[in-house]
Amino acid sequence: MEPEHSNDSQAEQLKLRANEAFKAHKFGQAIDLYTQAIELNSKNAVYWANRALAHTKLEEYGSAIQDATKAIEVDPKYSKGYYRRGAAYLAMGKFKDALKDFQQVKRLCPNDPDATKKLKECEKAVMKLKFEEAISVPQSEKRSVADSIDYHSVGSGPGYSYVSTKVTAVAAAVALMAVLVVYMGSRPATGVVAAALATVLVVLGTFWWGRLNLSFFTKSQTVELEVEPQYTGARIEGDVVTLDFVKKMMDDFKNQKNLHKRYAYQIVLQTREMLRSLPSLVDIEVPQGKHFTVCGDVHGQFYDLLNIFELNGLPSEDNPYLFNGDFVDRGSFSVEVILTLFAFKCMCPSAMYLSRGNHESKNMNKIYGFEGEVRSKLSETFVELFAEVFCCLPLAHVINGKIFVVHGGLFSVDGVKLSDIRAIDRFCEPPEEGLMCELLWSDPQPQPGRGPSKRGVGLSFGGDVTKRFLQENNLELVVRSHEVKDEGYEIEHDGKLITVFSAPNYCDQMGNKGAFIRFQAPELKPNIVTFSAVPHPDIKPMAYANNFLRMFS
Repeated sequence: MEPEHSNDSQAEQLKLRANEAFKAHKFGQAIDLYTQAIELNSKNAVYWANRALAHTKLEEYGSAIQDATKAIEVDPKYSKGYYRRGAAYLAMGKFKDALKDFQQVKRLCPNDPDATKKLKECEKAVMKLKFEEAISVPQSEKRSVADSIDYHSVGSGPGYSYVSTKVTAVAAAVALMAVLVVYMGSRPATGVVAAALATVLVVLGTFWWGRLNLSFFTKSQTVELEVEPQYTGARIEGDVVTLDFVKKMMDDFKNQKNLHKRYAYQIVLQTREMLRSLPSLVDIEVPQGKHFTVCGDVHGQFYDLLNIFELNGLPSEDNPYLFNGDFVDRGSFSVEVILTLFAFKCMCPSAMYLSRGNHESKNMNKIYGFEGEVRSKLSETFVELFAEVFCCLPLAHVINGKIFVVHGGLFSVDGVKLSDIRAIDRFCEPPEEGLMCELLWSDPQPQPGRGPSKRGVGLSFGGDVTKRFLQENNLELVVRSHEVKDEGYEIEHDGKLITVFSAPNYCDQMGNKGAFIRFQAPELKPNIVTFSAVPHPDIKPMAYANNFLRMFS
């Protein structure tokens, strides 16, 4: 029995060291130490649940779910196992799965106020999801929000506000349900019947209204919008976005001033027109002697974006950039980031290239803050408008036929050619499998071959997969983003793959550096520049995120 006792004691010591690493935000180190503890004693549910939490902090939700499930298998009455798994499901937007786990937490801890609070928030999220599913319009019947807006005469006159039928119906349904729940109180059976009837009425009303007028705000129906005389912010004269305008807008944003919606509409709509005309895989030619800069995730960290421009110069014909996805979410200045990037795209299309990330999607924006921020700083209309524009973003770029740049990574099958990527119909929300999903979600792994994704979406791929993809497409290097790195970058797969991440001190807690890569033609050797975070106004990351997610942040 002595060796077993010794193993248990060593495992406890490792757990304590892992806990200290976790408190210091060294989540990767904490995972390694919890792993060593588990190797010594795999029958302790606490080790599995703690490692699950560390995986969650690194956004490795697939791994978190696996560890939490193992904790539950070891001890079915260990409430934190269900709690950790429920939190990971929430972070992935799998509200119905999360609800089951929080219901179990409540059964195991009936008097825990924290468990009760989180269960209620989860129930609200599931209820809202059911309403949205009930009144969703078939894809074939959907009308473009962008096509209903003319920024020359975008109605914001007396009483004007574009609100879609779907949004109105959801708001009405949720409000009605809330009233019914409060009114019925302790009469659950009657409440359920009344709620069901309310849902039917709202759905029927939505259907009728939608048939009556599928596009009740059209260009001909908008009211002329005059920019108020007292507005002192940046102005666009005519249809041309100039450098002077962009500089003034960035300076206003820096001082926490908003851009007038009239100009925000113009920037977003003009960007949409440009993006729609691009292929899913964009070829970039950098002339001999010229340079090109690739940036990774920015995640709403506007003041760090300004620092990139301070260090590397503003985007221009002679100083072009590619921002490789995940412009928004988590950071609380995502509106400022996206309008700045879009404005540079309008000013000079060849100065700014933009690639889609996994966070340029409705599901992510709904959870991680961008939707709430847009609603707060602009309007409900912009929520739908940005969702449409994000579906127009290209999925990948190739620089001088040598460097493949993508947000996430490579594929679950060999033999994928660049022509296959060009042929992807990208004008949709990202699917949960297939080439488009893998481009946005996959990650490299140190071991060869392929493995399950630690995120729960996409896959992990080894150096042999990278090598074959490059050889089959006559390429030399893969540049991708998608993962926070301590130094802002990491070189893997025998130098054939570089991860670049441009959001330093991610979420104000990771302590990482940011980085960008400069390539000089014709050699295109990567010159990696790292930088530290700069101060920003006291608005915390995730300030606009959903209530239930902020509870776990």
